[in-house]
Amino acid sequence: MDHNSYHYINQDYNRYRNDYGSMYNGNENYNINYPNLMPYQNDQPQPAPARQRIRENPPMKSPSIFVYPENVPNALSLIEQALGGETEDRIFYGFLIENAPSEEDARIIDSIRQDEIKHYGLFRQIYYELTGEMTPESNEEEVEQPQSYCDGLKHALLGEQSAVSRYRQILYAMRSRIHINMLTEIMTDEIRHGLLYNYLYSKNGCNV
Repeated sequence: MDHNSYHYINQDYNRYRNDYGSMYNGNENYNINYPNLMPYQNDQPQPAPARQRIRENPPMKSPSIFVYPENVPNALSLIEQALGGETEDRIFYGFLIENAPSEEDARIIDSIRQDEIKHYGLFRQIYYELTGEMTPESNEEEVEQPQSYCDGLKHALLGEQSAVSRYRQILYAMRSRIHINMLTEIMTDEIRHGLLYNYLYSKNGCNV
C-alpha cells in the first residue's frame, strides 16, 4: 500500500464516526436510542457454519434403485417380467375386445393392444443392447380370464398403474438418451391407457 492510501482511509474512518458514532455510548453496546439493534457480545456462542452442520447430519444413502450401476440387474429383471406376460396379455386383450359392448370400446382396447405390442419390441431392443443377449423365454402358464367385461377393465386399470411403478425403476438405470426416450414413450403410453380404461369403466357403469 502506498502512503497516499492512508489519506483516503482516514477520510473513510472520520466519515464512519460522524455517521454512526451517535449509535454508541463509548462502549461495546449499542445506544439505547436504537432498541432494534442487539448488543455485540464476544462471549456469545456463534452458530456453526452451514457446511459443518451438513457434515454433522449426513444425508441418508440413496436406495439402490436410484444408483447406477447397482440398479441395472433390477432393471433387467423387470424387463424380463414385462416380456414374460406377453402371451397372457394377448389372450386378455382378445377377451376384452370380444366382450366389448360397443365399437368404441373395442376400438379403444385394440389401440391399447397395438401400443403394448410396440412396447414388447422396445423392451426387447433395450434388453439386447444392454446385455448383448435375447430375453429368456418364459414358461407359459394357464391364463385365467376375467369373470366379466367390467372385471377385465378393473384388472387392466390396476395393471397399468402397477406397470408405471415398475417401469420407473427401469428408467432409473438407463444411461443412453435413446433408451431414456424409449422408456418415456412406454410410460406415457401406460398413463394414457390408464385414463382410457378409467373412461371405459365409468362409461359402462362398472362397480366391481
